[in-house]
Amino acid sequence: MAQFDTLRTGPGVSGARAAEIDQGLRAHMNKVYGTMAVGMLITFAAAWAISGMAVVDGQLTALGAALYTSPLRWVVMFAPLIFVFGLSMGINKLSAAAAQLLFYVFAAVMGVSISSIFLVFTGESIAQVFLVTAIAFAALSLWGYTTKKDISGWGTFLIMGVIGLIVASVVNIFLASSALAFAVSAIGVLIFAGLTAYDTQRIKTEYVAHAAHGDGEWLGKAAIMGALSLYLNFINMFMMLLSLFGNRE
Repeated sequence: MAQFDTLRTGPGVSGARAAEIDQGLRAHMNKVYGTMAVGMLITFAAAWAISGMAVVDGQLTALGAALYTSPLRWVVMFAPLIFVFGLSMGINKLSAAAAQLLFYVFAAVMGVSISSIFLVFTGESIAQVFLVTAIAFAALSLWGYTTKKDISGWGTFLIMGVIGLIVASVVNIFLASSALAFAVSAIGVLIFAGLTAYDTQRIKTEYVAHAAHGDGEWLGKAAIMGALSLYLNFINMFMMLLSLFGNRE
């Protein structure tokens, strides 16, 4: 945040330039949140549609059996993670338009991956947890955007926490421990809550740093990657809250 304040008030930045950067920052954040919102819509539309095709009259269809009981379920489970790594590593070779398209494809794949929530949890429960997640996400992101406190130091700790969650989740696939699953969900909510505030501030400060140099191409891709970061925080927080408080069918 000090970087942002220095840029606005430093001797090398005129008032007009500072106002231009402020306006650009608002447009950039609107693009980040807008892209994320479209991704969320695609995800839940895909999840709802797939779940409807997977079960008919209370019985798994061939599609449902393939997605949820065959070895294909492992591909469906880990496909979003592979997508994230691929998009993150290949972003420099992509145009902003291509990166945005891949993000939307990823959102659809994520929808397929989480489609079983509509079979496991009640619709009312899903809606309630989604609303709670949306309110918490909005509050955390707003705080990250407006706070004058530099929280960049949280990054290393939070990323280490995410790695620990992934490892524990994979281990629990084989252990099937309800206690471990509860711990992963409870700790995960806190980690992704922290990441929501951290990523929002990071997106803001990175924009200011690059806007000062007129790096338009980078900023276009940065909006997509920022949307991806916040999208992942929301989805993970939602899934973990649903695991903790959702009412099962």
